[in-house]
Amino acid sequence: MGIGDYVTSFGGLPVADLRPPDSDEQSAAPGSQPTNSYLDTDAQYGIAPDEYAPDAVAWRLRFRHWDADPEWSDHFAYFLDSVDTRRVTSLVIGAWDEDLSDGGPVIPSLVAAADRLPALRHLFVGDVISEESEISWISFDDPFTPLLDAYPALETFAFRGSPGSDFPTAHRGLRTLRFESGGLHGGIVRSIGGADLPALEDLELWLGTERYSGDTTVGDLSEILSGARLPSLRRLALLNSERQDEIAAAIASAPVVAQLTELDLSMGTLGDDGAEALLSGQPLGHLERLRIRHHFLSPGVIERLRTTLGAQGVAVDVSEPEIPYDWADDGRYVEVSE
Repeated sequence: MGIGDYVTSFGGLPVADLRPPDSDEQSAAPGSQPTNSYLDTDAQYGIAPDEYAPDAVAWRLRFRHWDADPEWSDHFAYFLDSVDTRRVTSLVIGAWDEDLSDGGPVIPSLVAAADRLPALRHLFVGDVISEESEISWISFDDPFTPLLDAYPALETFAFRGSPGSDFPTAHRGLRTLRFESGGLHGGIVRSIGGADLPALEDLELWLGTERYSGDTTVGDLSEILSGARLPSLRRLALLNSERQDEIAAAIASAPVVAQLTELDLSMGTLGDDGAEALLSGQPLGHLERLRIRHHFLSPGVIERLRTTLGAQGVAVDVSEPEIPYDWADDGRYVEVSE
């Protein structure tokens, strides 16, 4: 299964597409008093045209091969020159080329423009849907350290695709970190676990499958599960993994759990063994929410999770039970892979 929809909000703001001036597509105007402008989410959010101020929307830049001048770098330059980027707080980067097998100019351009984006707090790189590229075809060779070092006040960083193993040794501003992948390398997971992230409250990792280079092991998660460098972490989401039973068993005794308010093990291959480990491990009654959407639990175990933890005040989401397929190893499969 792939990703079919673009994000409609990011950084607490509705997303607005800025198209090149010669594009045939409708575009959000790059100012606070646009004429003939359009916002994808008008109907949902009720945004009036005079609200296209630089800090009123999350600006999305994306490549379209049918545009007369489709170069992403030219489009990014247009954004910098036509929007008062000193006020932009949220930025979404969509497809930057037809071939997304490397990051191309994206990270170097963002690093070079850091002084033009002093208010940027929320950045999503890779808002790409399956019609444009499968998630496993999106990859970056450029390191993330220069990018995150260039934006020390960044609060949210989200990335979709396959990153390298580079991550800064520390970032004091990040509150939310999300990596969406069909296969996440253990190296990047170890780098994140080894980083000092004192403000991080929400960590979400889509671990994926070995078929798409998802070689992360429970050992690679050890620093994250210790919580030693994550004193502010409140939500931990280890998603989309074919090793979900092993992860659940590790979580059952992981020190980080005591500080969490939400634990999310959705999108993966969690079965009865993993759920039993959670039920027999350390107490989970302090959690506000346990979320296990897309799983392979039997009805009896589903009921035990709901009854046992529900009685302790935990909101338990065990929706979307899946049916094992013959073509998958042991019949189980992750939600997003290719």
